[in-house]
Amino acid sequence: MVSNDCDLLIFGAAGDLSGRKLYPALFQLHCADLLPADMRIIGLARRHQDRQQFLEAIKHRVAQASEGDPAAEQWARFCQRLDYCCIDFGKCEEYQQLAALLSPGRRAIFYLATPPSLFGPICEKLGANALIDPQSRLVLEKPVGQDLASCQAVNETVAQFFSEENIYRIDHYLGKETVQNLLVLRFANRFINAQWDQSCIDHIQITVAETVGIEGRWSYYDGVGQLRDMVQNHLMQLLCLVAMTAESIRDEKVKIMRALRRIDAASVGAHAVRGQYAQGWCRGEAVPAYMEEADSDGAESDTETFVAIKAHIDNWRWAGVPFYLRTGKRMPEKLTEIVITYKSLPHNIFSTGENIPNRLVIRLQPNEGIEMQMVSKMHSLKNKMALARQNLNLDFLGSSGMNRIPDAYERLFLDVINGDPSLFVGREEVEEAWQWCDALIQAWQSQAMPVSHYHAGSWGPAKAELLIERDGRSWHE
Repeated sequence: MVSNDCDLLIFGAAGDLSGRKLYPALFQLHCADLLPADMRIIGLARRHQDRQQFLEAIKHRVAQASEGDPAAEQWARFCQRLDYCCIDFGKCEEYQQLAALLSPGRRAIFYLATPPSLFGPICEKLGANALIDPQSRLVLEKPVGQDLASCQAVNETVAQFFSEENIYRIDHYLGKETVQNLLVLRFANRFINAQWDQSCIDHIQITVAETVGIEGRWSYYDGVGQLRDMVQNHLMQLLCLVAMTAESIRDEKVKIMRALRRIDAASVGAHAVRGQYAQGWCRGEAVPAYMEEADSDGAESDTETFVAIKAHIDNWRWAGVPFYLRTGKRMPEKLTEIVITYKSLPHNIFSTGENIPNRLVIRLQPNEGIEMQMVSKMHSLKNKMALARQNLNLDFLGSSGMNRIPDAYERLFLDVINGDPSLFVGREEVEEAWQWCDALIQAWQSQAMPVSHYHAGSWGPAKAELLIERDGRSWHE
């Protein structure tokens, strides 16, 4: 009989993601008594260190994440869960060490916080050492491949060892409280849900802006670019959640991806912009151009660090509604938001004011919350019915009564443990997303579209402004 006990094995436990996100999230779940009572957390990495050295390194990263040392008693209890095993992921015989760590009847959760090139080989070696059984679960970090072909290759390999229902592909944006609240906002509020289609909505903007540059990842990033790094996963996920209907989340997102109109060579010039940051100023500091980053060796590169896209979904609900997407590095501020702009009234009865459209702004970061921009009367005796835009602001942290908003990884860990795949990406969806992005990349290449340079600290190249201004609209800033 299978028990509810489980063991979590983290491949890449000494890496940046594990230290910055995974272990701090697990510590918070432990402190909230949300982890199974005797769940073990086993870190796996190539680094030669003993258990005590590993615990000290994890404690330092947990302290950084929580801006203070963890409480002694809580930390001592958390450490009882932790173990470490030095293993070369490429050597099949070394996986026998794991056999001694796994117990029959306990579910094993294999978390691959590694480069995607290791997803397949790790699964093959787990299988060769008989470490997988029908109840085992596999968690894959993004990206799953770098194009459709490599994505399919990874999916085919892992499918030999794990059923699709036991594979959890993570996009951490889906674990954010604000993203989940987007679903509640839409489907639990009739006055919003009833107006969520082309009859009421003029257009939708999705912005994911970063102030950072490449941060020492030039050699990796230059072979990837912003489209693969951010659009294929994060922005596509947000677009699908905005556009889907209230059915099975994973199935509905696949329908949206299939309805997303391909951008081909004939339309790419009017529907997509590539940019690359030049020298500029960010947060009051001078920063180098992309090709002047420390590890670039002065190489010439046409890799994009900024993408703006005008997308269309070819179904009844969204016919004629453009989705404007943009994401870039070295932007003026760190910002992730979705802006729903409603159509103006067909007739404005107030002759003294402009016809101001309503907007629904969903802030994912920073200051997570939802803002409704409405029209009200301006307080004035001189202008009897002058209109002004007012904001109704729901601040998630301020209204929660909590001192922190749970991190996305806390939610996702809980869902993996409880076997809930709704906030994870299915195989069909990730392959559809790659197919769409591959078509856009091929269109860029066929038209030899160069990157347009923009100053670091700006909102991207001028062509990105023209992309939306040609339609009589402007970016929300």
